[in-house]
Amino acid sequence: MYLGLIAGSLVLGSAASAAAAEFVPLFDGKTLAGWQTAPGGNWEVKDGVIVGTSPQSEPRHGMLLSDKKYGDFVLKLKFKSLKGNSGLYFRAERVDSPVTVHGFQAEIAPSGPVGGLYETGGRAWVVQPDAALVKGCFKPGDWNEMTVTAQGRDITVKLNGVTTAELKNDPGRLEGHFGLQLHGGNEMHVEFKDIEIMVPPGS
Repeated sequence: MYLGLIAGSLVLGSAASAAAAEFVPLFDGKTLAGWQTAPGGNWEVKDGVIVGTSPQSEPRHGMLLSDKKYGDFVLKLKFKSLKGNSGLYFRAERVDSPVTVHGFQAEIAPSGPVGGLYETGGRAWVVQPDAALVKGCFKPGDWNEMTVTAQGRDITVKLNGVTTAELKNDPGRLEGHFGLQLHGGNEMHVEFKDIEIMVPPGS
């Protein structure tokens, strides 16, 4: 009887942990609630999609930043990169400069090292994925899924299920905002949808 109670408790505990670690939306599909804009470019919601645009004459990095800060997480989203250099920032810190934030960026662009890791205000390129690897998994002008996993000092970026960047025991920041980027000096058009996060219990 006692062993049965222990086993039952373990099962219930595991179920509770699994429930606590489910993906939840960071974008409600209708508004920018839970996000804040920084000067530069324009962000709006159209037909369930976050649309970011900016003219080439805009020198600032227009950002859409999460209200909350996050430490460990798994974040997934879908993006369509049509014009200009964008990115998914994470563990980012807002700064008073035209680049708006310092921190890690998973690269999003119409071509190039998509899914690589760039540290703004720090080491610049940290991981540039193999060009042939990106060509094999990236869909230009179409919807792509990006997943970023940050667990302690280990970081993994996946593009359409393919690992494009991986870091172990990285010395960078352990907490910060998420951010969607409009790169200054670029004509920008980038779209995002289905933004979801899973936070480990206790994080």
